[in-house]
Amino acid sequence: MFKKITTNATINFGGKIIATFLGLIAVALMTRYLGTAGFGKYTTIIAFLQFFGILADLGLTLITAQMLAKYPHDQDRVISNLFTLRLFSALVFLGLAPLAVLFMPYEPIIKTGVLIAVISFFFIALNQILIGLYQKKLQMGKATIAEVSSRAFLVLAILIAVYYDTGLLGIVVATVSVAVINFLINYLFSLKIVKIRFAFDRQIFKEILKLSWPLAITITFNLIYLKADILIMSLMRSQSEVGLYGAAYRVIDVLVILPFVLAGIILPQLTKSWFDNNREQFKKLIQYSFDIMVILALPLVIGAQFAAKPLMVLVAGREFTMSGTILKILIFACGIIYLGTVFSHVIIAIEKQKQTIWVYVFAAATALIGYLIFIPRYSYFGAAGVTIYSEVLVAVLVFAVYYKHTHFLPNCRNFLRALFASIIMSVFLYFAQNLNIIITLIFAIAIYVAVLFPLAKKDIKNIYAKS
Repeated sequence: MFKKITTNATINFGGKIIATFLGLIAVALMTRYLGTAGFGKYTTIIAFLQFFGILADLGLTLITAQMLAKYPHDQDRVISNLFTLRLFSALVFLGLAPLAVLFMPYEPIIKTGVLIAVISFFFIALNQILIGLYQKKLQMGKATIAEVSSRAFLVLAILIAVYYDTGLLGIVVATVSVAVINFLINYLFSLKIVKIRFAFDRQIFKEILKLSWPLAITITFNLIYLKADILIMSLMRSQSEVGLYGAAYRVIDVLVILPFVLAGIILPQLTKSWFDNNREQFKKLIQYSFDIMVILALPLVIGAQFAAKPLMVLVAGREFTMSGTILKILIFACGIIYLGTVFSHVIIAIEKQKQTIWVYVFAAATALIGYLIFIPRYSYFGAAGVTIYSEVLVAVLVFAVYYKHTHFLPNCRNFLRALFASIIMSVFLYFAQNLNIIITLIFAIAIYVAVLFPLAKKDIKNIYAKS
């Protein structure tokens, strides 16, 4: 099982590298074509729809793999009910977005962009159920193929939009087409695993809602402290400032996909181990997850302090130089998300979601106050500071709930090893700031791996030995 998890994570990680590279090309094309103000409008459109898209989730994405693990012999029935519920929740919540934006003080082009882009979020919502299926089946290679293919098409679509000078709305149409293609590829792959149909099974619906309603509440409040910053900034500051902040945030959005993918792969295994009362395997899975997260998070946080500015200039252009400074700050929130994801998914696995509702309510309330105070005064720096505060607060309080129910503290041996390797890497980055950023990053990664691997080699071999 550990080997399957590692293989799936490795395949997905390799796919994410390719997809990230293609995504960065897409961002580079968009930022250079739209400029800070135009990209700010694009960011506002996406952030506005993300608000409704996350509401439509209802916690179904997280519990898909969990439900399939609990009902291994009824996967067709389970996935069909989940898909049906997701379809209607997406129609209801995303259907509100084009109506709500009419009452916002945005320019007409932003309102039109929301009307077009809502189609993209509808297909993204349906796609997430299929991703949960692949996570349970440890077949994330299918999702990886779909993602890489759709990202390649995104680059092509944006190139076409730029060539024909279609403006902001042309870029929005390009993103919609990609979401449709991604869903269709995943749906075709899923036909070999399950038969999805419309289903209203009262027993399954009851079980789904029992598991998902605490998550739906926490996700709603989670939404406030995650997405309110861009929406508040779009109303109180210029679209150019939104563009600078949005460019840095786009990098963070790409980076935080990986921990959720890995945690999603391990979630059904955690659930099974817990309900089988296999505490030894349960703890090994937590330790394994924690080790992977720190090995990935620490070099990102430390390396960004030296590479963020030249990286943002390379990706988005010199007009977005300030985005590099913003990224240096936001990357700390990214690192906290990597570690916090481990413990939040353990809480889901042991079905203690209700115990964390107060955490997200408190974090959302205090973060919203912080955004309203600091964004008007300090713009993107105020938003970034409050984002870090909220992620640290949630991670600490979620860990407290996690420890109360599991009484297991992960060993920090590999944390210290990764920290040491990251420090050695940072010394190189400090003296290599005048080199080409691509060459610098390649050498930095090589140095990090060369220092870390001999230190953690025994643990890596143990993972495969136990599989």
